[in-house]
Amino acid sequence: MEKQLRVGVISSTHGIRGEVKVFPTTDDVKRFKKLKKVYLDTGKEQIPLEIEQVRFFKQFAILKFKGIDNINDIEKYKGKDILVDRENGTPLGKDEYYIADMIGMDVYTDNLEEHFGKLKDVMATGANDVYVIDSDKHGEVLVPAIRQCILGIDVEERKMTIHLMEGLLS
Repeated sequence: MEKQLRVGVISSTHGIRGEVKVFPTTDDVKRFKKLKKVYLDTGKEQIPLEIEQVRFFKQFAILKFKGIDNINDIEKYKGKDILVDRENGTPLGKDEYYIADMIGMDVYTDNLEEHFGKLKDVMATGANDVYVIDSDKHGEVLVPAIRQCILGIDVEERKMTIHLMEGLLS
Protein backbone atom coordinates (compact mmCIF):
# COMPACT_ATOMS: atom_id res chain seq x y z
CA MET A 1 0.00 0.00 0.00
CA GLU A 2 1.06 3.55 -0.70
CA LYS A 3 2.71 5.44 2.18
CA GLN A 4 1.47 8.74 0.82
CA LEU A 5 -1.74 9.77 -0.89
CA ARG A 6 -2.26 12.42 -3.56
CA VAL A 7 -4.72 15.11 -2.47
CA GLY A 8 -4.23 17.54 -5.34
CA VAL A 9 -2.28 18.76 -8.34
CA ILE A 10 -0.90 22.28 -8.77
CA SER A 11 -2.71 23.62 -11.83
CA SER A 12 -1.30 27.16 -11.93
CA THR A 13 0.05 30.05 -9.92
CA HIS A 14 -2.35 32.57 -8.40
CA GLY A 15 -1.12 36.14 -8.14
CA ILE A 16 2.50 37.10 -7.59
CA ARG A 17 2.93 36.26 -3.88
CA GLY A 18 3.58 32.54 -4.28
CA GLU A 19 0.02 31.21 -4.08
CA VAL A 20 -1.06 28.26 -6.22
CA LYS A 21 -4.35 26.92 -7.55
CA VAL A 22 -4.66 23.27 -6.63
CA PHE A 23 -7.06 20.91 -8.40
CA PRO A 24 -8.24 18.57 -5.62
CA THR A 25 -7.99 14.81 -6.14
CA THR A 26 -9.77 14.21 -2.87
CA ASP A 27 -13.52 13.88 -2.36
CA ASP A 28 -13.74 16.97 -0.15
CA VAL A 29 -11.90 20.13 -1.21
CA LYS A 30 -12.60 21.66 2.23
CA ARG A 31 -10.19 19.15 3.78
CA PHE A 32 -7.32 21.47 2.80
CA LYS A 33 -8.44 23.68 5.72
CA LYS A 34 -7.46 20.87 8.13
CA LEU A 35 -4.11 20.08 6.51
CA LYS A 36 -0.96 21.63 7.92
CA LYS A 37 1.88 19.62 6.37
CA VAL A 38 1.99 18.37 2.78
CA TYR A 39 4.67 17.19 0.35
CA LEU A 40 5.32 18.58 -3.11
CA ASP A 41 6.33 15.73 -5.40
CA THR A 42 8.74 17.21 -7.95
CA GLY A 43 9.40 13.87 -9.63
CA LYS A 44 12.92 13.80 -8.22
CA GLU A 45 12.22 14.57 -4.57
CA GLN A 46 9.44 15.30 -2.13
CA ILE A 47 9.63 18.74 -0.58
CA PRO A 48 7.86 19.09 2.79
CA LEU A 49 5.71 22.23 2.90
CA GLU A 50 3.60 23.88 5.56
CA ILE A 51 0.26 25.33 4.48
CA GLU A 52 -0.01 28.92 5.68
CA GLN A 53 -3.34 29.92 4.14
CA VAL A 54 -6.23 28.25 2.27
CA ARG A 55 -8.96 29.86 0.18
CA PHE A 56 -11.38 28.40 -2.32
CA PHE A 57 -12.26 29.47 -5.85
CA LYS A 58 -14.75 27.43 -7.87
CA GLN A 59 -13.54 23.82 -7.65
CA PHE A 60 -9.96 24.83 -6.72
CA ALA A 61 -8.15 25.29 -3.44
CA ILE A 62 -5.81 28.27 -3.42
CA LEU A 63 -2.86 27.49 -1.18
CA LYS A 64 -0.13 29.67 0.26
CA PHE A 65 2.89 27.80 1.59
CA LYS A 66 5.06 29.13 4.41
CA GLY A 67 8.36 30.48 3.09
CA ILE A 68 7.25 30.69 -0.54
CA ASP A 69 6.46 34.35 -1.12
CA ASN A 70 7.20 34.87 -4.80
CA ILE A 71 5.63 33.55 -8.00
CA ASN A 72 9.12 32.62 -9.30
CA ASP A 73 9.67 30.23 -6.38
CA ILE A 74 6.58 28.13 -7.14
CA GLU A 75 5.94 28.55 -10.89
CA LYS A 76 8.21 25.65 -11.85
CA TYR A 77 5.98 23.23 -9.93
CA LYS A 78 2.87 23.53 -12.15
CA GLY A 79 1.44 20.05 -12.78
CA LYS A 80 3.13 18.54 -9.72
CA ASP A 81 1.33 16.47 -7.11
CA ILE A 82 0.54 17.49 -3.54
CA LEU A 83 0.80 14.48 -1.19
CA VAL A 84 -0.06 13.74 2.43
CA ASP A 85 1.11 10.95 4.71
CA ARG A 86 -1.37 8.06 4.84
CA GLU A 87 -2.22 8.81 8.47
CA ASN A 88 -3.42 12.26 7.35
CA GLY A 89 -5.71 10.77 4.71
CA THR A 90 -9.47 11.00 5.04
CA PRO A 91 -10.76 8.20 7.28
CA LEU A 92 -12.46 5.49 5.26
CA GLY A 93 -15.89 4.06 5.89
CA LYS A 94 -17.07 0.50 5.38
CA ASP A 95 -16.41 -0.72 1.83
CA GLU A 96 -14.35 2.39 0.99
CA TYR A 97 -10.80 2.25 -0.36
CA TYR A 98 -8.11 4.68 -1.40
CA ILE A 99 -7.87 4.67 -5.19
CA ALA A 100 -4.07 4.62 -4.94
CA ASP A 101 -4.33 1.22 -3.20
CA MET A 102 -6.59 -0.18 -5.91
CA ILE A 103 -4.85 0.85 -9.14
CA GLY A 104 -3.01 -2.12 -10.66
CA MET A 105 -4.86 -4.79 -8.68
CA ASP A 106 -5.75 -8.05 -10.43
CA VAL A 107 -9.39 -8.45 -11.40
CA TYR A 108 -11.09 -11.85 -11.50
CA THR A 109 -14.57 -12.88 -12.59
CA ASP A 110 -16.90 -14.81 -10.35
CA ASN A 111 -17.11 -17.75 -12.74
CA LEU A 112 -14.22 -20.09 -11.96
CA GLU A 113 -12.00 -17.28 -10.61
CA GLU A 114 -10.90 -16.54 -14.18
CA HIS A 115 -8.33 -13.72 -14.44
CA PHE A 116 -10.07 -10.87 -16.25
CA GLY A 117 -7.45 -8.09 -16.19
CA LYS A 118 -6.02 -5.25 -14.12
CA LEU A 119 -7.67 -2.17 -12.66
CA LYS A 120 -6.30 0.74 -14.65
CA ASP A 121 -8.28 3.73 -13.38
CA VAL A 122 -11.29 4.87 -11.37
CA MET A 123 -13.65 7.45 -12.88
CA ALA A 124 -15.89 9.45 -10.58
CA THR A 125 -19.35 9.94 -12.05
CA GLY A 126 -22.45 11.47 -10.52
CA ALA A 127 -24.16 8.27 -9.43
CA ASN A 128 -21.27 5.89 -8.72
CA ASP A 129 -17.62 5.35 -9.58
CA VAL A 130 -16.73 3.40 -12.70
CA TYR A 131 -13.74 1.06 -12.73
CA VAL A 132 -11.64 1.04 -15.89
CA ILE A 133 -10.26 -2.47 -16.31
CA ASP A 134 -7.59 -3.39 -18.83
CA SER A 135 -8.94 -6.81 -19.79
CA ASP A 136 -6.77 -9.65 -21.10
CA LYS A 137 -9.34 -10.56 -23.79
CA HIS A 138 -11.64 -7.58 -24.20
CA GLY A 139 -9.39 -4.50 -24.05
CA GLU A 140 -10.65 -1.63 -21.90
CA VAL A 141 -13.85 -2.51 -20.03
CA LEU A 142 -15.90 -0.10 -17.90
CA VAL A 143 -17.53 -1.69 -14.85
CA PRO A 144 -19.80 0.30 -12.53
CA ALA A 145 -18.78 0.22 -8.87
CA ILE A 146 -22.09 -1.18 -7.67
CA ARG A 147 -22.79 -4.19 -5.44
CA GLN A 148 -24.23 -6.20 -8.33
CA CYS A 149 -20.89 -5.97 -10.20
CA ILE A 150 -18.19 -5.64 -7.52
CA LEU A 151 -18.33 -8.78 -5.39
CA GLY A 152 -15.17 -8.27 -3.39
CA ILE A 153 -12.05 -6.16 -2.98
CA ASP A 154 -9.02 -7.35 -1.04
CA VAL A 155 -6.47 -4.55 -0.81
CA GLU A 156 -3.92 -6.75 1.01
CA GLU A 157 -4.06 -9.46 -1.69
CA ARG A 158 -4.40 -6.79 -4.45
CA LYS A 159 -7.41 -8.66 -5.83
CA MET A 160 -10.90 -7.68 -6.99
CA THR A 161 -13.71 -10.09 -7.86
CA ILE A 162 -16.39 -8.89 -10.28
CA HIS A 163 -19.61 -10.14 -11.83
CA LEU A 164 -20.02 -9.17 -15.47
CA MET A 165 -23.63 -8.19 -15.93
CA GLU A 166 -25.16 -8.65 -19.34
CA GLY A 167 -24.30 -5.77 -21.66
CA LEU A 168 -20.95 -4.80 -20.09
CA LEU A 169 -18.97 -6.52 -22.81
CA SER A 170 -19.47 -5.50 -26.40
